[in-house]
Amino acid sequence: MTARSALRRYLLVCFLTWLPTGLMLTTMVLLMAERGLGLAEIGLVFTVFSLVTVSLELPTGGLADVVGRRVVLAVSAGFTVAALTLMAVSTTFWMFLLTGVLKGVARALSSGPATAWYVDTLHDLEGPGADLKPGLARGGALESVALCVGVLAGGFVPIVAPAHLVFPLAVPPMLGALAAAVLLVVVVLALPEPSHARMSPGEMLRAVPATVAGSVGLATGHPLLRRLLVFYLASGMVLTAVELLTPGRLARLAGTAELGSAAYAVVAALGFAGSAAGSALAPWAARLAGGSARGAAAGVGLAALSVGALAATAGLGGAAGLASAGAAYVVMFVGISVTFVLCLEMTHNAVSAAQRTTVSSAGSLAQQAGGAVSNLGFGVLAAQAGTAVAWALAAGLAGASALVFVRAPGGEGTGRRDGERAAAS
Repeated sequence: MTARSALRRYLLVCFLTWLPTGLMLTTMVLLMAERGLGLAEIGLVFTVFSLVTVSLELPTGGLADVVGRRVVLAVSAGFTVAALTLMAVSTTFWMFLLTGVLKGVARALSSGPATAWYVDTLHDLEGPGADLKPGLARGGALESVALCVGVLAGGFVPIVAPAHLVFPLAVPPMLGALAAAVLLVVVVLALPEPSHARMSPGEMLRAVPATVAGSVGLATGHPLLRRLLVFYLASGMVLTAVELLTPGRLARLAGTAELGSAAYAVVAALGFAGSAAGSALAPWAARLAGGSARGAAAGVGLAALSVGALAATAGLGGAAGLASAGAAYVVMFVGISVTFVLCLEMTHNAVSAAQRTTVSSAGSLAQQAGGAVSNLGFGVLAAQAGTAVAWALAAGLAGASALVFVRAPGGEGTGRRDGERAAAS
C-alpha cells in the first residue's frame, strides 16, 4: 500500500462514517413524533444516546488500541446498520429507546479508530516524521461534506418517496443503514490492520483497562494534551450554546416553527459546508500563522468573533437577521474546524500508536462533557437574560480558549517537524 492509497481509503471511510448520521438527522425527531412519541419521550431517547456514548468513549478507545482499528470500525458499522434499520421500522417508545442505545454504542466505537488507522499506516509507510496535516484536513473536510450531503438528501427524500409503498419519513434512516452496510464492506475489505502486537483473548481483557488508565493519565499529565482537553471542554460548551439557541432564533425570524425548521436545515447544511472548508484550510492556516498552535489559536479566534457577531445581531429582524445569523454560523464552523484539525495533528504527534485512539476518545469525552454543561447552563441563561447575553458569554469563552495555544509545549511546529522532534526525543 502507498501513502496515496491509504489516504483514499481513509477519506472513503470518513465520508461513509458520517453519511448515515446526516441522512437521519433532519427527519429523526419528526419520525418519532409521527410514530406517537411525545417531546419528553423523544428527549429521553436523546439522553440515553448521550449517556451510552459518554460511558463507552474511553473503553471503546482502549479496545481499538488493543484489538485493532479495523475490528472496532467494522463492529461500529454493524451497530449502525442495526440501529438505523430498527429506527425505520420502530413504532413504540421502547423500540426507539433501543435505537438510542445502539446508536450510542456505534458512535462510541467509531470515535477515533479511522484516524488512528490512517496515522499508524502513514507512520508505517513514511516513518514518524510523516506530515499528518494534509490527510487529516481532507478527512475532516469529507466528514463535513458527508453531513452536508446527508442533511440535504435526508430532508428532501421524504418529499419524493412513494407514500403508497413506504412511510416517507422512514426512508432516510433506511438509506443510512444502506450507507453503513457499504462502510462495513469497505472496512473489512479495504483497511488492512496496521502493525501492532498480537495478544491472546486473556491478554486483551487485561490490556484494555490498563490502556485506558495509562491514556487518561497521559492526557491529563502531558502539558500539551492537558491544554487540548481544556479547549475541547470549552468548544463543547460554545458549539452546544450556538446549536441549542439557533433553531429558536431562526423560527422567530421566519415567523413559524415550520419555516424556522426549513431555515435551520439550510443553515445547518451551510454550516457543514463551512466546516469542510475550514478543515481543508487548516494546513494553509498553520503555514500562514507559523505553526499548528498559532493556526489553532487563529481558528478559534475567528469562531469567537463569529459568535460575538451572533450576539451583536440578535436584535435584527427579517431578512437581515436571517442573513447575519446564517453568515455568522457558517464562519464560526470555518474557524472551529481549522482548530479541530490542528488539534488532531498535535494530539497524534504527542502519543504513540498504543494509546492513539484512547487519547482521542478522551478529547471527545471532554467535548461532550462541555456540551452537557452548556445544555443546562446556557439554556437557563438564555431564558432569564436573553439569547444575546448567552451568545456573548459563549463568544467570551471561545476567545478565552484560544489562550491554551499560547506557547503550547510541542505545538509550535508544523506536522513533519513535530514528528521528527517526537522521534528524536
